[in-house]
This record gives sequence, C-alpha cells and structure tokens, in this order.
Amino acid sequence: MLVEKRKKQPTEIPSSSLADIAFLLLIFFLVTTTIDVDKGIGLVLPPKGETKEVSKKNILSLLVNAEGKVMLGDQVVDIPMIKSIIKRKLAENDKLIVSVKTDANTKYRYYIQVLDQLKQANATRISIAEPEQ
Repeated sequence: MLVEKRKKQPTEIPSSSLADIAFLLLIFFLVTTTIDVDKGIGLVLPPKGETKEVSKKNILSLLVNAEGKVMLGDQVVDIPMIKSIIKRKLAENDKLIVSVKTDANTKYRYYIQVLDQLKQANATRISIAEPEQ
C-alpha cells in the first residue's frame, strides 16, 4: 500500500477584512477618547462701557513685575502672603477693590497665582489693569 504524502498548503492570514477591522478600531478609539479642553480663567466681567467713579481709599494697588515680585500697596510681599493680607484688608473695608497690574513681560504663572490668592481671600471686586509697555 502506497501512502501518498499530502501537499502542504501555504498558510495565509485572511486580509480581506483587515480594512474593516482597522476602521472599527479607529472609530472605537475616536469615540472613547476624551480630549481635555482648556477652560481659561473664570471671571465675570462687567458690561462694556460701564464706568463708575471710585474713591481712592477703596482701591488697593497690586503690581506684579516680570520676575514675579509683588508690590501690594506700598510694601513688597510674597505671593503666598497675598491671601492673608487681602482678607485682613477686606475685613477693614468691605468696598475694597484690588487693582491688579502686571508688567508686559510678567509670566502667566505669576499672574494666575496672584488671581488664585485673591479668589481664596474671597475678593470679588478685582480690577485688571492693562500692562505697561
């Protein structure tokens, strides 16, 4: 009895549905991926054109230079100290408006740190002045 050897059939990976699988994976990852969106700084701005005359005793100047040094009124303070100073000043004068002014070269992180300290001190009246050129 003669036994005939079977010919080996070449093994192939079926590629006819490869495009379908790739497309389904692409759709799956597009649908399930979340994209972080920058929300920016949450501030409530007054309507355009509204101006009011304010007494000088109700305005506290806060200046931030390019190196991140802060001058609050007439004294130089560190950024973490702003919260306690503003809380104390607000307790003395509830109509206090903090006028924040920066240098044109001030880094945003210093500006944001100052605004965070003001928010933590519950300062609701903040005036943002244009930087000096």
